[in-house]
Amino acid sequence: MFCLPGRRMAASFRFRRYIVGFVCAQTIFILFQVFVFYPCVVRAPLDLDLLKREADTTNLDAQFDQTGWYKATWDSLDKRPIPKWYEEAKLGVFIHWGVYAVPGFAATSSEWFWYWWKTPQKYFEQNKEYRVDVGKGVKKFVAEKLAPGWEYTDFAPEFLGEFFDAGKWANIFKASGARYVVLTSKHHDGFALWPSKYSWNWNSVDNGPHIDIIGNLSAAIRKNTDLRFGLYHSLYEWYNPLYMRDKANGYWTQDYVKAKLMPELHDIVETYKPDIVWADGQWEASANYWNSTQFLAWLYNQSPVKDYVVTNDRWGNETNCKHGGFLTCSDRYTPDSVLHRKWENCMTIDRNSWGYRRHADLADYFTIEQLVHLLIKTVSKGGNLLMNVGPTADGMIPPVFEERFRQMGEWMGVNGEAIYGTRAWRVQNEGDTIWYTSKQTTSGLVIYVHLLKWPQSETLLLKTPKAKATTKVTWLGFSKAIQHKTDPSALTVVMPRVFLHEIPCQWAWVFKLEGFE
Repeated sequence: MFCLPGRRMAASFRFRRYIVGFVCAQTIFILFQVFVFYPCVVRAPLDLDLLKREADTTNLDAQFDQTGWYKATWDSLDKRPIPKWYEEAKLGVFIHWGVYAVPGFAATSSEWFWYWWKTPQKYFEQNKEYRVDVGKGVKKFVAEKLAPGWEYTDFAPEFLGEFFDAGKWANIFKASGARYVVLTSKHHDGFALWPSKYSWNWNSVDNGPHIDIIGNLSAAIRKNTDLRFGLYHSLYEWYNPLYMRDKANGYWTQDYVKAKLMPELHDIVETYKPDIVWADGQWEASANYWNSTQFLAWLYNQSPVKDYVVTNDRWGNETNCKHGGFLTCSDRYTPDSVLHRKWENCMTIDRNSWGYRRHADLADYFTIEQLVHLLIKTVSKGGNLLMNVGPTADGMIPPVFEERFRQMGEWMGVNGEAIYGTRAWRVQNEGDTIWYTSKQTTSGLVIYVHLLKWPQSETLLLKTPKAKATTKVTWLGFSKAIQHKTDPSALTVVMPRVFLHEIPCQWAWVFKLEGFE
């Protein structure tokens, strides 16, 4: 049957009208999603039932191949040796960068700005801790400096990173003498520094600088330096609706873990192949809720980084200082003696904050002398030192941090052999000004004596090393011979008389002992 021309035209018109109507409807639907339904994670309510249905269809065990040497138990995982590269590195750089750098304000821990702001002051007052003043100060800042109705998510478009230069960052970190770098992939506010498809519009590609920060920095570090690259990842997110519901359910549900945490951990490992996976934000729930053992078994057995990746101990509220990889125990941790396992002192050059603080005073920063001394004491006890920097919202390493890094590199350039690849000796120190490290070489044991203070007399008395006939003493960075005397109870080093220009370094000095017990 043939249609008459008029009827064909009418049908064609109706078809075109249908297509136009369909396109308009789809456009309105997309605009509704973008500007109303899902504007910025927090501003609009999420369809929790939809997310839960997606989570319910996710089998956590199926995400990870359970075959391999290490089983998903702490007894098995704790037997994995720490990769040699980490044991020998000794010094690293920690980077806390995110939306919190925009306000850049808090008396303590500016990276917790959102939490200080939104947590009721009454809660802080009940705890009777420093949080009382911190929370009060942030709330006062918000009331005086921000427009009415302003939300934390409104800071994201101002997190521009317009001066972020990954190559420059890499060069600064290399100049510090560090051997590894750890960047926050996501802090407790949930903002991701990579294009996470599980964090729509709350990541650095969809919002803020519109760049893959992890991708840029990892590429620059691996291209321009020999530093190892690691990623910090917060297990929890303060105000993620799925996490908040799991928490309200007493952690009997794992919707957040299934739909958000595990997919993102899997994503950053497979995409960026980090040398370190540095977990945090674990304290509110057990490792069973976080599914930590299953993840670590996959990481150690099947992941693309299984042969060299290093992890820490923050995988559940019961794991600190007990399970996982190297021990951190707490922020700024320094044990009284050598531990039975490898450990790390993660600390902040700004004494009061991990994130950038616009109002920090000069006295708030560690001096280079203090940092060098802390490094020596940490390594003497068998640990690594991880020094933190908080870049500005526009992507700059503040000059005071850059100066500290370059000064540390200057000292390490002279004394690095007494730090890199060393081990704790049988005695760590004599008082607070003499510290020891050691190294086994092909010619025998080498002992390094770190002086944190130059002796007041012309001799240095060392009570621990036992001299032999083959005893040799040298001063790192100094070319002239060093005289010494021995007796049954001590070794006496004759301190050289030197011109100012002959002193190889500042802040601490190292003598190398060979032919000693």
